[in-house]
Amino acid sequence: MTEPAPNDPVHESRLALALRELLMRQRVAALGTLGLDGLPFVSMVPFAVTPQLGLLVLHVSGLAAHTGNLQRQALCSLMVMQAEEAGQPVHALPRITLATRAQTLDDGHACYTACRQAYLSRFPEAEPMTTLPDFRFVALQVLGARQVTGFGAARTVQAEELQRALGAHAS
Repeated sequence: MTEPAPNDPVHESRLALALRELLMRQRVAALGTLGLDGLPFVSMVPFAVTPQLGLLVLHVSGLAAHTGNLQRQALCSLMVMQAEEAGQPVHALPRITLATRAQTLDDGHACYTACRQAYLSRFPEAEPMTTLPDFRFVALQVLGARQVTGFGAARTVQAEELQRALGAHAS
């Protein structure tokens, strides 16, 4: 029996697997947006993944500063990192910084249902918030990323590879 070639669609590189596992394991991220004053603004957001669409999903309040920032400027950044372990070095924590484009979804949008289901599958306790008029789902399309797998081990990840890594989760 032969192993799949690196270009074989069945083959998943160690780095792609680490990327996918990080995004599936972690539930919160740091969202970077630009404020009305042009200054960077970072906030903590829970997120979900829609493997079938290759999107990341947020559920945000219209009252939150980052929501207004996203409405003014759709380009944003999302950083997901492995949780710190007491007594372990922090400089080698696996992490990924994603360049994304945000789109607010209304209930008539083509991917609304899939995004809502993915989010509530990960955060079932958030279901009552989906009925509040100021909350909305936001889909983040990945444009590229920078992945760090350890100290001195970093690489740029193109959007196509991110899509494959996210889609590899669907089965």
